[in-house]
Amino acid sequence: MLRSLDIRDMLIIDRLSLTFRPGLNVLTGETGAGKSILLDSLGFVLGWRGRAELVRAGADQGEVTAVFDLPPDHAARGVLEAAGIGAEDDLILRRVNHADGRKTAWVNDRRVSGEVLRDLSDVLVELHGQHDDRGLLNPRGHRQMLDAFAGVDLAGVRGAWGALGQTRRALADAQSALAAVKAEEDFLRHAVAELDKLDPKPGEEATLDARRRSMQAAERIRSDIARAHKALSEEGAEALLADATRWLEGAADRAEGRLEGALAALGRAMVELGEAQQGVETCIAALDFDPAELEALEERLFAIRALARKHGVLPDDLGGFADDLRRRLAALDGGARHISVLAQAVAAAEAAYEAQAAALTAQRAGAAARLDAAMAAELAPLKMERAVFSTGVAPADPGPEGRDAVAFTVATNPGAPAGPLNKIASGGELSRFLLALKVCLTGDAPGLTLIFDEIDRGVGGATANAVGRRLQALAAGAQVLVVTHSPQVAALGAHHWRVEKRVMADVTTSTVIPLDAPARVEEIARMLSGDTVSPAARDAARELLAG
Repeated sequence: MLRSLDIRDMLIIDRLSLTFRPGLNVLTGETGAGKSILLDSLGFVLGWRGRAELVRAGADQGEVTAVFDLPPDHAARGVLEAAGIGAEDDLILRRVNHADGRKTAWVNDRRVSGEVLRDLSDVLVELHGQHDDRGLLNPRGHRQMLDAFAGVDLAGVRGAWGALGQTRRALADAQSALAAVKAEEDFLRHAVAELDKLDPKPGEEATLDARRRSMQAAERIRSDIARAHKALSEEGAEALLADATRWLEGAADRAEGRLEGALAALGRAMVELGEAQQGVETCIAALDFDPAELEALEERLFAIRALARKHGVLPDDLGGFADDLRRRLAALDGGARHISVLAQAVAAAEAAYEAQAAALTAQRAGAAARLDAAMAAELAPLKMERAVFSTGVAPADPGPEGRDAVAFTVATNPGAPAGPLNKIASGGELSRFLLALKVCLTGDAPGLTLIFDEIDRGVGGATANAVGRRLQALAAGAQVLVVTHSPQVAALGAHHWRVEKRVMADVTTSTVIPLDAPARVEEIARMLSGDTVSPAARDAARELLAG
């Protein structure tokens, strides 16, 4: 509920503070007194797009502050949470319009954008009038209004639409992946066959390279070691040492012990020579290799390196690369079967969505008939019993809220073609259509402050009284603000304000005055009779107020 509106330096308003109440609030005044300025100011603080120049002449800036009561379950709390603003029982909107055109806004002392204000506006205030393009006249909102009237739960169709989209995306991704794999099928099969044939192992390249280096080194040094072995063998040093030992032993008896040391040394030398021979023989055995083995080793080593270069991977990564290629081949081989399974899932999801959408269409069609009947009942007291209101439910592109397009159309006379509300109805007729429609949809937006801007224009007498009665009924469960020129409507208000224009020192300002009971009689009498208020007009005003 809008509790207060404070306006500073906006258009012809200098300083103005208004306190509103629950129920039916009426604002009256002469044409040009500034009633529309109040709505412009309220629209400004709510972020609506309107007049470009709002700052009062001579002022540096204009400012509007609106305070709303915010019950615990009000939809505005969700908007505040999404914007990262703490919700309190009071919602304070403040917006400043600078003389240079800059605009700044705050919600509960938090700086916000105009978009946040407009999001809050959608759940705080609903404006209806002959130029209403944000509410009932906007065809884009007709389906939502019908759903609210019908009490539709969209969770089922939304879930089915989401599941359908998910399965369709999965099928498209699988088809795309299969097409990509098919394009490289020949490469994959050849590469896998090549890798399977070679079957490289991690670390194998390093092992083969070390073995190759060892064999190449052995080939270079083996001949020198063989010559050394020959020099140490029976054909070389060993034979010479044996001869020397034999000769010295033959002479030792005659040398009187002088050769014993030499013979002992030769014995040790023979032992060391034997160990040297054994070591050389062991080395020769270790260096011994088959040249065919080196050739085979080099052939495999070069094949591994060539395959690694071909596929742009390290030799040790060839095994993992082969596993990846095998997985892609498996996806290719099982792709058709997988796509068949996904296609069945899509068909099932489509059937589930179609069932949900068909049920929703039937529910909307039934609600449309009930709404048309309710509108017929509302239009008769408004002197439009010959008018026909129709809620059309037509096929549309499927989506998360079904496959229906909803449009409200009217025909003002029997046999006349039907068309959109704002194209067919005249000013007064349009006002009554909108009021009747709002009465029928009164439960669709709880917590809103409803504003009707001269919705009674073009009607009078009993019709105006019927308009007032319906506004009064709407106000029984909500806050309703009405800008009106109709005394019948004004008399039914629970709270009454008069908008006045004043000129002081050649400066025109607009102000709003709350009216007590005697002042209401005078205002309604003025609305009945014009500038000169007669006793008869006052009596008529009292009669209207008495109901």
